[in-house]
Amino acid sequence: MFLLPKLYAIVDAACFSESDQLYKFAQELIAGGATFLQYRNKNGSVRVVMEQALELRRIAGTSVRLIMNDRADLCLAAGFDGCHVGQDDLSVEAVRGIIGNDRIVGLSTHNAEQVKQADESSADYVAVGPVFLTASKANPDPVIGLEGLRRARVLTRKPLVAIGGITRANCCEAVEAGADSVAVIGDLTRWPTQAVEEFHALLA
Repeated sequence: MFLLPKLYAIVDAACFSESDQLYKFAQELIAGGATFLQYRNKNGSVRVVMEQALELRRIAGTSVRLIMNDRADLCLAAGFDGCHVGQDDLSVEAVRGIIGNDRIVGLSTHNAEQVKQADESSADYVAVGPVFLTASKANPDPVIGLEGLRRARVLTRKPLVAIGGITRANCCEAVEAGADSVAVIGDLTRWPTQAVEEFHALLA
């Protein structure tokens, strides 16, 4: 069974106006002990995404797993450890066909039916949410709450990632409701190293 760390840190290019800020953020996350990072860039050109991905791979070295959001082709090209896709992206099996069986594939879900389908796929882990209100997406899916997270836990034997509005104030509730890992964006952006350390202390 694939094991996820308790903290799944997301490096979202939309949070930064300059690439150097994104790189500094990633370095600070790693300094705090983050070992699993997803790189997300919904609006950058292929050239920019590739440049940033290669630099993140250099920064991360061999001790940190890097997950590419959406782009299976760039996951391979940049030497990332896996790819995460949503409901409107390539299917899990299509991603597998591109990146192979040795890399990680994750899938976002937002309701019980999607969780069931994800459980039957070859995805290594299932993300479900938004668990709480989130500011990181322009048009988020409906909030599922802790009850939705509990339902998802019953429906899949795969590692489950809670996403959407996760903070230091509510991460333990998400784990108690069945999450194996919590994906965090916003609550890592201020003093990232300290934030990672505090998440690890809470989730230990």
